[in-house]
Amino acid sequence: MEVHRTGGRHTFPLAAPAYYRRHLAKRAFDVVIEDLNKVPVFAPVWARSPVVLLVHHLFGVTAFEEASVPMASLTWLLERPLPAFYRRLPVEAVSDSTADDLASRGFRRDGITVIPNGVDTAYFSPDPAVPRFEEPTALYLGRLKRYKRVDLAVRAIARLKDQGMFARLIIGGQGDAKHEIQDLCDELNVRDRVEVAGFVSEERKRELFRRSWVHVLASPKEGWGISNMEAAACGTATVASNSPGLRDSVRDGETGFLVPHGDVDALAEKIGAVLSNAGLRDQLGAQARRFAEGFTWERSADQTEAHLEMVRTNSKK
Repeated sequence: MEVHRTGGRHTFPLAAPAYYRRHLAKRAFDVVIEDLNKVPVFAPVWARSPVVLLVHHLFGVTAFEEASVPMASLTWLLERPLPAFYRRLPVEAVSDSTADDLASRGFRRDGITVIPNGVDTAYFSPDPAVPRFEEPTALYLGRLKRYKRVDLAVRAIARLKDQGMFARLIIGGQGDAKHEIQDLCDELNVRDRVEVAGFVSEERKRELFRRSWVHVLASPKEGWGISNMEAAACGTATVASNSPGLRDSVRDGETGFLVPHGDVDALAEKIGAVLSNAGLRDQLGAQARRFAEGFTWERSADQTEAHLEMVRTNSKK
């Protein structure tokens, strides 16, 4: 594996084509994979090998929940011409939700291969020697960004407090929304029930997934929801928004619960149901583990290799 670096966070889409022409164009690659991450680089225009588009998810209007209006507008506008440049190319999507989104924008649905992300089910696994927290504890683990809507989990904990139920929330991760979350905790008077833990190591992350009573993810859109699967692999159910990506990585009523996005009452109700019922927790956790076992990285790698080999073979015809 060779790693070539060029450009920066905002200049890579402009730097990549020039770097490719100078350093890589003469090499006989079987396939060029363009990983679409916010801003396309339009590889079909300049790449000299067959191109496969890899898509986690498109932002659409959700970009305006996170970025400034100019940056969000640019992201939204650059997504508009995607079908014109890529619709005839083979596409890999990480979920049916992403595939359906692409199809709704003009991509051929039969040209999209869905290959979900995997999870390390050997590392992320239940451990009987690691007990659950003594107190009812929910967990959010991910980036602290506005569009992740961590505030909804905080509001749900506050709602449970108003209803007389004690529940803790641990928020693990870093991001520029940290201070907004802390201010919200003060505003709702739940600072004593919400721990903003900051960065956590991989070992600490696994421990939190194992020890928490329920995992919560309330974002409006994801490609897949990898933290849902890591929690599931550890035998912990998830309560999530019924939104693209999350509805792929959580089976409602089987590995956790899905609630209407933005509905704090529904979110609090389902979190409370899991926290207050040990039998339900155990059942959902066991089913979540079985579900996660079907999504290993080895499976993802095999499916990706098979798809790329098909693209390579077809390009030779």
